[in-house]
Amino acid sequence: MSLRDALTGALVMGPMTKGSNLPYRRLCVELGARVTMSEMTVARRLKQKRKSEFALIRRFEGEPFFGVQLAGTNPEELGWAAGLVESRGASLVDINCGCPIDYFTRKGLGASLGRQPSRQRRLVEAMKKGVTHIPVTAKIRLGWNDDDRNYMDQARAVVDGGADAIVVHGRTRNARYRTQADWDAIAEIADAVPVPVIGNGDVLYGHQAQEFLTRGRCTAAMTARAALIRPWIFREVVEGYQEMDAEARLAIYRRYATLAREHWGDDEHGLERVRLFTRWHLDFWCRDVPRRADGTFPSMQVRETDIPVSSPLDAVLRRADAAALDHLADCLTHQREVVPGDVPPPSTDQADPRDRETVEIEG
Repeated sequence: MSLRDALTGALVMGPMTKGSNLPYRRLCVELGARVTMSEMTVARRLKQKRKSEFALIRRFEGEPFFGVQLAGTNPEELGWAAGLVESRGASLVDINCGCPIDYFTRKGLGASLGRQPSRQRRLVEAMKKGVTHIPVTAKIRLGWNDDDRNYMDQARAVVDGGADAIVVHGRTRNARYRTQADWDAIAEIADAVPVPVIGNGDVLYGHQAQEFLTRGRCTAAMTARAALIRPWIFREVVEGYQEMDAEARLAIYRRYATLAREHWGDDEHGLERVRLFTRWHLDFWCRDVPRRADGTFPSMQVRETDIPVSSPLDAVLRRADAAALDHLADCLTHQREVVPGDVPPPSTDQADPRDRETVEIEG
């Protein structure tokens, strides 16, 4: 399948640190995802033969179109890593020029590369030379800050380097995830370059994918946070908005735990991994907000405070305190029934994790 055929009209599951783990990608594919991406993978760590990094580039059997996102600053390392990714069965390889997290930008990775378009071009060129058959893409942000929105320079640089498509996150590095994505800027890029553009930012419900595709004049849209909060969003792209009651949501969460046990095993070590990841995902699943009573939809930037609760189970699944999330993680990991009355009450001194800035994901 060609890259353009795979992308046209698709809602791409974005690359997410920890969130794009293999069993979660399996879940999202079961729920309709057509194009999936790995967690960000550091090229140098692959060169160092770290097993944990090699695990990130593993494609599961039947994964329809799987891309691996690489991070790096050394052309030789990125070219070598791109070839390795191709040999391991990836459908495409992407370079991360968008991650805003300080830990990576201080090392010159991620969004810091956007400050040097000529370097972006050289890195893409090296990756193109490293592969034989698969496409190379680049993910960028609009710039470092509002005073340096150099997105057109970045887009032209990666295309000049041979990029077969561009993913554009519609915010600057300094904006992180706090402001609305600028889909008009994404459209400017789509109009100016000869390759497919994948627009990224603020797609929270399935119907919004087509709305943003139209506004951004893109080939595809990408979502990250919504895939973590509402993994059934991929089904919504085809079937329309779905009002998921508590029992339906819990069934999806149980399915993830089953896939996680198949992946990590059900021995003591495996179940520790299952619980770790399930607990992490619960911190996002509890953020699901249904369509409002007046038919309108919440946005990424506005936290809803008056969410109607339909049942005792619904009330438990919407709790974001550690007591509830820990209890649910234990139940899901060990295949126990979730009994609302058995869930411990929240501690009054616990901060709501939804008040934190979002974790290190792109979306």
